[in-house]
Amino acid sequence: MQLADFDASPNLVALFLQRADALGDQPFLFAKRDGAWQSLTWRQTADQVCLLAEALAGMGLTPGDRVMLVADNRPEWCIADLAIMAAGLVTVPTYITNTERDHQHILDNSGARAVIVASAKLAKPLLPAVLHGGAVRHLIAIESFKLPQLGQTDCHEWPALVTGDAAAARRAVDARIAGIKRQDLACLIYTSGTGGAPRGVMQHHGAILCNVAGAATIFAEDFAWDQSGRTPEVFLSFLPLSHAYEHSAGQYLPIALGGQIHYSEGLEKLASNIEEVRPTVMVVVPRLFEVLRTRIMKQVEKQGRVANYLMDRALTIATRGRRLTDLPIDLVIDKLLRPKIRQRFGGRVKAMVSGGAPLNPEIGTFFQAMGLTLLQGYGQTESGPIVSCNRPKVGLKMDTVGPPMAGVTVKIAADGEILVQGELVMQGYWRNPEETARTIIDGWLHTGDIGHIDDKGRIVITDRKKDMIVNDKGDNVSPQKVEGMLTLQPEIAQAMVVGDKRPYIAGLIVPDAEWALAWARDNGEKYDMAALQDLPAFRSAVREAVDRVNRDLSVIEKVRQFAFADEPFTIENEEMTPSLKIRRHKLKARYGDRLDALYKG
Repeated sequence: MQLADFDASPNLVALFLQRADALGDQPFLFAKRDGAWQSLTWRQTADQVCLLAEALAGMGLTPGDRVMLVADNRPEWCIADLAIMAAGLVTVPTYITNTERDHQHILDNSGARAVIVASAKLAKPLLPAVLHGGAVRHLIAIESFKLPQLGQTDCHEWPALVTGDAAAARRAVDARIAGIKRQDLACLIYTSGTGGAPRGVMQHHGAILCNVAGAATIFAEDFAWDQSGRTPEVFLSFLPLSHAYEHSAGQYLPIALGGQIHYSEGLEKLASNIEEVRPTVMVVVPRLFEVLRTRIMKQVEKQGRVANYLMDRALTIATRGRRLTDLPIDLVIDKLLRPKIRQRFGGRVKAMVSGGAPLNPEIGTFFQAMGLTLLQGYGQTESGPIVSCNRPKVGLKMDTVGPPMAGVTVKIAADGEILVQGELVMQGYWRNPEETARTIIDGWLHTGDIGHIDDKGRIVITDRKKDMIVNDKGDNVSPQKVEGMLTLQPEIAQAMVVGDKRPYIAGLIVPDAEWALAWARDNGEKYDMAALQDLPAFRSAVREAVDRVNRDLSVIEKVRQFAFADEPFTIENEEMTPSLKIRRHKLKARYGDRLDALYKG
């Protein structure tokens, strides 16, 4: 169970089997069934991985063939992913929110010859794409449901594929994976993209293993990681496993650490799942932290002046980079306020790691003030995906994303772009040599992010190169910064700002539903978001929130005008990516005329 074990692993399957052999009958994968958490041991998981791998190999699939995986977060996701690789094949994870058109693009582009799908619900948009594509020869259903005639595609049920002689299957897998090297392709992860059709990122085994080794080093050196395995780290998996962030940090990092993975029942039950599971590590996106912060602040506000004073003092101390003192008031904060907040996260969280999108520093400071260690990571699918992460050992500074992880080299180009080199860099975009050549130059991954490195070696990101707003006077404005500050206001749930080649910044705003409901009640109005937005008094209340933000912005950053959106930005209306980043091109296409009108008259 030493770091060197997986730092030198030849492939991801070998890493997993090493851990399974060492941990045997200890519990590994947990899912809630019939109201109780039920687990698979490491040995049971390894048996199913090997049996499924041999079933896939027996279907006539050949090394390098692609297998699409369409499933919610569940034990079978991990088993399928490892089995695909153990069969010498390549996993193609896809989002469960994909439309038929999305599935069709990925099937056509990847040339997948087999598909594993979890349920009838997820099969509904998938099956027409399978039927129209014609390349898929095998479809495996995890849950039993009625399957239509799919032409030349053979259908299989999961239970029949994970039974048999596990020992024989293991011997066959061991022989096969002996030939799988770190440089061999492990998966094609299609970037959801904030614009354009998704591209398949070719992640090799070494890219993910490099990420895992770097992250595990942080756990070994900065946190109390028990490498004996007697007190395993507990992960709660709820971000999509089809996203590179959760795939590496939420699946392969727990495997490397000999940890446990509990699969959440979904966002609507996340709070109760956290209390039940009591995770030690949480891998989260910034949007969730924003929501949690808002809820906590509202609850504290209702508890009266004393609670609000304690919160304000804790935030002031954290903002100034100081620690609580021995003063009685600080002891009250440490003994009363902080434990209540920590208990909402199960009471034993060592670290919450934010990634997938930029984190507003105020959010990080808030959780730090509450006594929770919040680390911001940085990277992209093309880098495994983790490039860097905040480390307590180096010093947590919330406007940075920490130093590069072990095995990663970072430099800043002349124009400020962050360049990355190391084993974590993808092999390229699948069947897209032109885009690959534009992205990887002389071995350096051109991230498209702008930033610099501070005096402690921590990366500071200032903006996305392609998202930077350049106004009509040539001034640069960071849209993420302004949007982040807007959405910290209780009145505003979501925002997008524009202003490229324009005289000033304008915004598209989604009011916060809870705040709008309270405003309607207080002002004797019926709660109807569309009708409220037509009221001058409602607009003035939102304008006050915008003005509060403007007071902390420079002249060129101030939001001069704004319009309301018709509905929230969601994954379902394709205005957010599955990792909860806004799709600017979609919003501009839908609201272009409305935004243009803000510059007239």
